Amino acid sequence: MRLSLERRLTLTAALVAVVAGVAPATAAHAAPASVPSQAVLTGPTGAVAPDLEALTQALRNTTAAGAPGAMARFTGPGGVKSRTVGVRDQATGAAMDPKARFRIGSVTKTFSTVVLLQLVDEGKVNLDTSVNHYLPGLLPDNRITVRHLLNHRSGLADYTNAMFAKTVPGFEAVRNKVFTYKQLVDLSLKEPRTTQPGVAYKYSNTNFVVVGMLIEKATGNKVAKEYDSRIIKKLGLRNTSYVHPGTTIKGLHINGYLRPDEAGAPLVDSTEQTVSWAQSAGAMISNSADLSTFMSALLSGKLLSPRVLDAMITTTPTDTTNTRFYGLGLRRYDLSCGTSVYGHTGTVQGFYTYAFTTRDGVRSLTAMANTSNRGEANTALGGTLEAAFCGKKPAATGTKRGLAVLAPAEMDLPEQGSR
Repeated sequence: MRLSLERRLTLTAALVAVVAGVAPATAAHAAPASVPSQAVLTGPTGAVAPDLEALTQALRNTTAAGAPGAMARFTGPGGVKSRTVGVRDQATGAAMDPKARFRIGSVTKTFSTVVLLQLVDEGKVNLDTSVNHYLPGLLPDNRITVRHLLNHRSGLADYTNAMFAKTVPGFEAVRNKVFTYKQLVDLSLKEPRTTQPGVAYKYSNTNFVVVGMLIEKATGNKVAKEYDSRIIKKLGLRNTSYVHPGTTIKGLHINGYLRPDEAGAPLVDSTEQTVSWAQSAGAMISNSADLSTFMSALLSGKLLSPRVLDAMITTTPTDTTNTRFYGLGLRRYDLSCGTSVYGHTGTVQGFYTYAFTTRDGVRSLTAMANTSNRGEANTALGGTLEAAFCGKKPAATGTKRGLAVLAPAEMDLPEQGSR
């Protein structure tokens, strides 16, 4: 396993690197083999300090791209740093608040994976056993294993592509609808398979609907109870919940907004919805502090055994550029400064989320914007990762700092309606 950038910097504290060029602005970069030639600002333990100016600018770029509001919360050796731009509620004009709850979309997949991998640790589920062994007759191919679900290599089509072909009409058709897991799987099976099992990565919400079914079959409990007992209560996550099929985000929360497909039409408030179309693939609610606590606890080994955590963070490329990676319910991004961060992205109607941490769990970032069908806003929000984890370039260069912005990861929802 590679040493993280933080550990290498700690071992070579006297190193001050020469200035590197700014990375291109629409791609993530594979980590270099050696310590990058980049000057660093260090915190109390030698970790790179976040560039708060660049972090704020990434949020401004996000609202300029159409999000009503955006926020980021960084946790590291120097403490907690939060930045906000814009509003959390257009009707009242209430400012964005880093303490507020929001829908986290596919970050739910990491919660679901942790529960399932705990069942692997307990000997109740085997990663390389056929899904049909546990759920007889559910899938059309006995070769699809539990591991194939978690790393998106099952070949099961993503039913949301057809469900949300048009943004607002698709959303309104399911806003208050309640699906069974089986109904969602059946929608997938009406579509052609995308690949043979294990052959290629293809992101699909269907995989994690089946994960929810596996959790409930193995435990005899609803997923909400398993999230609560195995993660939420264990970590003291006071603002995290799974309310399906309830529609309300209780307490202080952020409103989500969709841009209609018709040019010039007003934004649609999408805050209240069942998210039954996603369930264990994307229906959880949380806030920035809880997500950072969760990701840090996961990567520092507080939720899984070393053996199973190693399996989770063993990643493979998700495209031909070797710039993005996926393990078991977990993404890895390699930033321009050489730091690798682990976590997940989330997209659910009205909300974009990034929740990432370093391999040792010491530094974490949660960023979110209250829109979901503006790809430009999602890309801009990704710029918070470079600002938070790579730090500031020295002012001595005499050049204005640019942002190395990650290209957006796969969406929970198709991007139709974006312009």
